[in-house]
Formats: sequence, C-alpha cells, structure tokens
Amino acid sequence: MQLYTRTGDKGYTSIIGGQKVAKDSNRVIAYGTLDELNSIVGIAVSLIQEDEVLSDDLQQIQQFLFDCGSDIATPHGYAEYRLNKDHTLWLESRVDYYSDKAPSVQSFILPGGTTLASVLHFARTVARRAERDIVHFQWDNDMNSEVVRFVNRLSDYFYAIARYVNANESKDDVFYERSGKVFHQITKEDIDDFK
Repeated sequence: MQLYTRTGDKGYTSIIGGQKVAKDSNRVIAYGTLDELNSIVGIAVSLIQEDEVLSDDLQQIQQFLFDCGSDIATPHGYAEYRLNKDHTLWLESRVDYYSDKAPSVQSFILPGGTTLASVLHFARTVARRAERDIVHFQWDNDMNSEVVRFVNRLSDYFYAIARYVNANESKDDVFYERSGKVFHQITKEDIDDFK
C-alpha cells in the first residue's frame, strides 16, 4: 500500500465529499489538533499497567476523537454526524466516576505526578487547545455543535483521571503555592439549577 499521494504537495487537502481546502484552514487545524490529542491518548494507554477499565475508557475516547474529527471534516449537510449528546453524557458520567476516587481540592495543582498522570495532564492542555481551535472554526462554519460540548468535557475528564492515577499510586498533588480557593464544591443539582 502506497502511503503518499503527492496531492497535498501544493498545500491543499481533500475533506469528506472531495472538496479541496488549504492545509492551514481553520477546519484542518481543528481536526488536526484532535488527531494530535488522539496520539497523546495512545501514549497514555501504552503506559497503563493493570487498570483495564481506564484503558478501555481511553480507547473509547480515541474512537470518539475520530468521530469528532470526522464531523469537523464533513461539510454541513453532506452526511450525518457521528457524535451526539449520548457521547457527552457518557463522558460526564466518567468524569463523575473518576472525580469521586481522588481527594477533593479547592486550589490549583501543578500538572505532574506519575508518568501516566503527567501525560494525562498534557492531554488535558491539548484538549483545551482543540476546543479553542474548534470554537474558532465554528464562528464561520455550520458544524456539529455537540463536538464543542464533548471536547469541553474532555479537559475535565483528563484532569479527573490524572488525579485518579496519582491517588492510586499514592502520589500527592503539588499545589500551586500562590493559589487561593478557586474550586467550589458544587453538585449536579447546582448545575441543573443554573441551566
């Protein structure tokens, strides 16, 4: 199988449906950042020793990241989107699951800890960049709005599992020394009331 096609040599690529777009377009930047994030998640999976549940979760996240990228690469109305509200609800349930397994904090922590937790914190920051890139693309394009919600929750997910991994390895979080109380204890009911 030949991997190169030479079709991108002039700075263009084809999206779903065959339309050619510049490789530095907002669309390509957005799904490119998701691809980068997916690779980081792959590194995290390779570092997991015995936690099959976490490994399965992360591989499911990788599947969803491909769905997000596909939705961004699909021009509005060309095909059905792959990601939907159920995926975001699943992700929220996983955030809740892992958040309950680490001590609560009210201050900023330094990204780090075990090698796996450090990679997960790195994934969190790339998820934030992906969110910014997707929002930038969204301003001028019709797209699946569920992708923005899902990727927004992803950074919370990576934060929660990084803390879970450190707690499991008895690795204490290191607090940012000049942080005040920035996190408040809120419940799902508080969030629902806010809606």
